[in-house]
Amino acid sequence: MSTQHHADVIVVGAGPAGMAAIQELLQAKKRVIWIDQGLRPGGQIWRAGPPQPWAQTLQALMANPLLQLLSGHAVIAVESQGEFRLRLQNLQQPQAPGVSVQAPQMLLALGARERFLPFPGWTLPGVSGAGGLQALIKNGWPIAGRRVLLAGSGPLLLASADTAKAAGAELLCVAEQAPRQALAGFAARLPLAKMAQALGLGWRLRGIPYRPGVWVTRALGEGKLEAVQLSNGREQWELPCDALGVGYGLLPNIELAELLGCRIAAGAISVDADQQSSLKDVFAAGECTGIGGVDKALLEGQIAALRLLGQSTEHLKRQHRQVLRFAELLHTRFALRPELLLLAEAKTLICRCEDVCLGELNGQRSWRDAKLQTRCGMGACQGRICGPITETLLGWPGGASGRGLRAPLQPAPLHCLLEK
Repeated sequence: MSTQHHADVIVVGAGPAGMAAIQELLQAKKRVIWIDQGLRPGGQIWRAGPPQPWAQTLQALMANPLLQLLSGHAVIAVESQGEFRLRLQNLQQPQAPGVSVQAPQMLLALGARERFLPFPGWTLPGVSGAGGLQALIKNGWPIAGRRVLLAGSGPLLLASADTAKAAGAELLCVAEQAPRQALAGFAARLPLAKMAQALGLGWRLRGIPYRPGVWVTRALGEGKLEAVQLSNGREQWELPCDALGVGYGLLPNIELAELLGCRIAAGAISVDADQQSSLKDVFAAGECTGIGGVDKALLEGQIAALRLLGQSTEHLKRQHRQVLRFAELLHTRFALRPELLLLAEAKTLICRCEDVCLGELNGQRSWRDAKLQTRCGMGACQGRICGPITETLLGWPGGASGRGLRAPLQPAPLHCLLEK
């Protein structure tokens, strides 16, 4: 029979925003169900475990009897609204029956995923997302002695480079597509705390070439990555390498919010000053409400939990305005150059799950037509990678309205959806 859990609040997501929210909710003696696909809290940013003092805080939270932690579980369906009821799949035990969780209030801390832009060769073995490469290294992938290049845009490149260097990789360079003037403007407006972090990161990466206004145009190799073609808009050159981590920032995870019926704006969950979504008793916090970094996530998790409890957050509003200014700085200073949208060729794969190339999609009128004619978006990722790409390159509407989002949110065995 399916397992059922009841609580006062459901929190989906165990990254920094979820952790900050859980702390406030448990202090208020609320019974909480905490759901995350990962096996341990920390999210993508703290995959190897949160830093102190959060590590100690987390240990205390996990021991609280009011908390039901469902790690290694994915939300696959919304079964009812009002008194929210979600259907989950146990990712560690695929044969286990579905899990049902229910509560009158919900907090979404869904995080974000990497943004990809296709270029010839981007599916070669050895090419991965910058964050994906970092995650592989943190989980023990042997990188020592390998020639590694990081390319794309945003601070994640430097964080990934730092991880790769610490693991013994031979870092060839970090290629940042944003021009030097934009980066200078970004650095000049950094808050002091962020500036200190940047200086520390820069010191650890001293000696590693950092090249603004440079981007990858092609990955080269027979059966695996052997070299990368780079450009600065005036000339092109090749650089032999063993691994390429490339990423163009992050995209908010919004699928569950869309399925619930929350309003989406600018690709993120729309929230008010109290972090409440357009749906009553559904709050959202962190990167799913807009990309802004760990400080924004922690603060919004705290604000969302306090407002869910009916408590004041006036003492946090000034800090929140500051982190939102930093989020806007990220958005404007690392804006993508138009040349990146012209790299994909007719034979370049767009949907990696179903092997659909750009040439096949150019003749389609919409996402629905593409699914019917080519199976684009019908693979394991359910359009999470190719959906935003087609929205960017082909102008097809994104989100639930454009892609016809429905349960299950990800491939799941039929028995997980059945009541027994």
